[in-house]
Amino acid sequence: MTSIALDDTISLGDRTVRRLGFGAMRITGEGIWGPPKDHDEAVAVLRRAVELGINLIDTADSYGPDVSENLIAEALFPYPNDLVIATKGGLLRPGPGRWDEDGRPEHLREACEGSLRRLKLDRIFLYQFHRPDPSVPFEESVGALAELQLEGKIAHVGLSNVTVDELRRAQGIVPIVSVQNRYNIVERDDEDVLEACEGDGLAFIPWFPLKTGQLAKDGGAAAEVAKAHDAAPAQVALAWLLAHSRAVLPIPGTSSVAHLEENVAAAGLRLTDDEVQRLDRAR
Repeated sequence: MTSIALDDTISLGDRTVRRLGFGAMRITGEGIWGPPKDHDEAVAVLRRAVELGINLIDTADSYGPDVSENLIAEALFPYPNDLVIATKGGLLRPGPGRWDEDGRPEHLREACEGSLRRLKLDRIFLYQFHRPDPSVPFEESVGALAELQLEGKIAHVGLSNVTVDELRRAQGIVPIVSVQNRYNIVERDDEDVLEACEGDGLAFIPWFPLKTGQLAKDGGAAAEVAKAHDAAPAQVALAWLLAHSRAVLPIPGTSSVAHLEENVAAAGLRLTDDEVQRLDRAR
C-alpha cells in the first residue's frame, strides 16, 4: 500500500499537512451514536491512518458524543509530533438522530474544555465552530472562539457549514484558517465558499467527500473514469476533489482498515485533464 506523496501538502495555519486527512466520525456506533460495534477495528483504523502518512485527524465532541475523541486519545496518545488533531464544538446530541445547534459562548467554552480533556491536549490545534446557531448571534459564537484562542486553549479557528457572508463576518473577529462544508463531486452548492477559501489562502475541508450518486452507476462519468484506472468510483471522487482545487483538503472517514487503505490509495490516482474536465461537467 502506497502512502500519500510527501510533497502533496497544504498549509493549515502555521503547519503543513498532507492533503488527505481522516474524518473520525464513522469510528462511532450506528447513527454516529455510542461506541463502535468493533472497538479494536476502530483503534486499528486510527493507527493505520497514521502509519499510511495521514497527519490530520478531524473529529468533534458530538461524534458519539465524546466517543470519537476518546478513541483518538486511546489509539494515538502520546501523539506523533507531526499529527494535527482538529475538533469542533457547537452541536448537542440529546439522542440518536438529533443534531441540535448550541452556539452560546458558555456552551462553546464548556465544549472546548471537554475536548481538551478527552484528547489529552493542553491546546487544540484547530477548533471549528460546527454550525451557526440561528438563536445566537453569529458574532457572539465566533467571539467565544477568539477568546479561547487568546487564552491559549486553541491555536487556530475554523468554521463549518457557513456561507461566504458568514466567513467574512467571522474574519472580522478572528483569523480563520479553514472552512469545512458539505461538498463533493455531485454536491457543489458551496463552490463560492471554496473560491473564497482559494482567494484567501484557507483550507477548504469537504465533508461527505465520497458521495458519487448517479455518476457511479453504469455509464456514469465516475464509473467510466474508474474503469479506465482500475479503481472504484469513490476513489475517482476523491481524486477529482484533489485535482479540482489546491485548497481542498478531503477527510474521508471509515470504520474499516480495508476501506481506509482504498481511500488513501486515491491520493495516488492521477486523472488526465480530459477526465477532470469530464467530471467537472458531470453532476
